[in-house]
Amino acid sequence: MTATTNTPSRAVERIKNEESFLSGLRNRHLQGTIWKYFFQAAIVIGIVALLTLMFNVVNRIVGLVAVREIVDPATLADGRDLESLSAEELARIYSEYRLTGANTDGGRVFLRDNVIGRDTFQANPQAPMSQLLPNADLPPEVGALTFSELQPADTQVILAAAAGQITLLDAVITEIVGREILEAWTFTESTFNRAAIEERVASNEDWAGAQLEWRSWLNPQFLTTRMTTIAADSGVRAALLGSLVTIALTVLIAFPLGVGTAIYLEEYSTGNSWFENFIETNIRNLAGVPSIIYGLLGLAIFVRALASITQGRTIISAALTMALLILPVIIINAQEALRAVPPSIREASFGLGATRWQTIWNQVLPAAMPGILTGTILGMSRAIGETAPLIIIGAATFIATDPGLTSRFTVLPIQIYTWTKDPRQGFSEIAAATIVLLLIVLLLFNATAIILRQRFRRKLSG
Repeated sequence: MTATTNTPSRAVERIKNEESFLSGLRNRHLQGTIWKYFFQAAIVIGIVALLTLMFNVVNRIVGLVAVREIVDPATLADGRDLESLSAEELARIYSEYRLTGANTDGGRVFLRDNVIGRDTFQANPQAPMSQLLPNADLPPEVGALTFSELQPADTQVILAAAAGQITLLDAVITEIVGREILEAWTFTESTFNRAAIEERVASNEDWAGAQLEWRSWLNPQFLTTRMTTIAADSGVRAALLGSLVTIALTVLIAFPLGVGTAIYLEEYSTGNSWFENFIETNIRNLAGVPSIIYGLLGLAIFVRALASITQGRTIISAALTMALLILPVIIINAQEALRAVPPSIREASFGLGATRWQTIWNQVLPAAMPGILTGTILGMSRAIGETAPLIIIGAATFIATDPGLTSRFTVLPIQIYTWTKDPRQGFSEIAAATIVLLLIVLLLFNATAIILRQRFRRKLSG
């Protein structure tokens, strides 16, 4: 009687347990499905936000602009085209313009910065002009003068002989003629509302003499032209060169230091020393320090304390500061890459009689190099977009000359910041063009590192 009673109860209990198990299984599957869709939605939202941002930027770099020349070129050349003028005539026009109004240098600043070169001049400011410009055919009486002794007539002669017709033509068009941007329209506005835009330009009495033209702000001229205060004629040459030189020096400094530190901590360190543990702990802490703190550190050490070596607010100081910024990232990723190399590789190398350094150089480093390059890509991507540390150490917001290692400099992020906050027409468009240029430079650097990483992987697998 007892057995008969217990059998149904056990069956009922077993059924309840199965139902509870199936219910819990359904809930787990439901939760997994919900989280899967949540993660997919997060990816979709991120992609949509990125595409929206990119569209907003790219939409600004191509479109119609209403342009008006500030000075009629015909008034400068007695009705002739500026392109037909000789170097002597252009030098006279430019020098006379630089003696009018608030301009009183007669072209001496242009001669110093764009013809002689700021670095060459600063190296020997009291040298005669024949020494500063050895390739120019100068009259003996002018060649014997120092820069401080030049008169406007002497400056004209030197500009005509040393600058060349193309350089002077560019200076006259950029600084004297000028092109004023009255208004700029985005690509979508220019495509779908062109008739209304043309009517507005034609009917606006305040825009007399304005011309409507289709313009791509990101073009070869934009890359090779120096900065000016006029958006239509301004270029990004100095900032582009400054970014390329700064990031190249940064990687050259940070990569060997970071990899060397990682090799010591992983291959030579025993882990029993308090000093080694202290170093490793601080490296991981430094990876989370705000970038502006590194700027203050660079200002105190590289700009001020080591000014005799770095020459103050220069690209050298900037590169050293950015190297400190990305060192923790490179070290940590290099440590993880070295740690991922199987111990059997080391043991096999030791078993064949190789020394520790031979094992590291010939076996461990090639195997870890793909991971090391990944960390370098991450660090470089962070460095190329940083603005705060460079502003702290004194990077310029406007510079019209090509940067040298020991001269004033600027970089692309700083120019983006400067042009974005400029309320005048055209500057938001050239800021958008600079953003796209910065992304292209970043992608090219990353592509180079990725290609190298893949080569190491193929070599290792082969």
